[in-house]
Amino acid sequence: MSVAAGRDVRTAASRAGRPRIHEVVLAHIEEEIAQGRLKVGDRLPAERDLAAGIGVSRTAVREAIRVLEAMGTVVQNTGSGPDAGTVLSAIPGDALSHLISLHVMLASIGTADVVRARVALERESARLAARHSGPKDHVRLAGHLAAMALPGIGVADFNDADTAFHLAIAQASGNVLVAELTTALRTAMRPTLLGALQGQADFPAIARVLTTEHQGIHDAIVAGDGDVAAARVEAHIDAFYARLAPG
Repeated sequence: MSVAAGRDVRTAASRAGRPRIHEVVLAHIEEEIAQGRLKVGDRLPAERDLAAGIGVSRTAVREAIRVLEAMGTVVQNTGSGPDAGTVLSAIPGDALSHLISLHVMLASIGTADVVRARVALERESARLAARHSGPKDHVRLAGHLAAMALPGIGVADFNDADTAFHLAIAQASGNVLVAELTTALRTAMRPTLLGALQGQADFPAIARVLTTEHQGIHDAIVAGDGDVAAARVEAHIDAFYARLAPG
């Protein structure tokens, strides 16, 4: 990118609210990705070259790289060789989970909104899983069900098996983005779900009810009935919050 083009990027970005200089670097990298000139696995230009090409300081480039690294979109490899440098990474699932979790904890995203988003995503996950899943997926789901049904299982272990069951459905959907978003939302809600379970006077009875509901979802997926699986997932999520976390 030429210095003149770098000025154009900065001018356009400034019209949107005078961003800090590192945001100009981010805008440039986003544009390179949007135009197909950068893709997953590609290395970014060296810090010095990137700074000179955009017409900014190396400090601004470093700050932008730190932001991208926190977002999970780049990985910095030290040393020399073909794997060295700053490399664009794949879908940033962990970073997305952390971001949504922080917003939920800060109450900028309400629990009710997260629940409705979960319902929408997990309905689609279940529908797709019924269509695309295979024997290995079914065995994995059955394993999580067996863990939930263990006599004397503790609340935290039950919650972990419950989470694993829902994430396995998302992963069996064949849609990577749906799986990542489902993982992020379920991770964000883990403290709420765990707290709701821990507050039950008769946890074993609640665990049996939840396990039965999960079994129904599993059965619909194995039978290849996406509509039934989707309906059962929605009923299960709605019933959970109505029953255990009405607030």
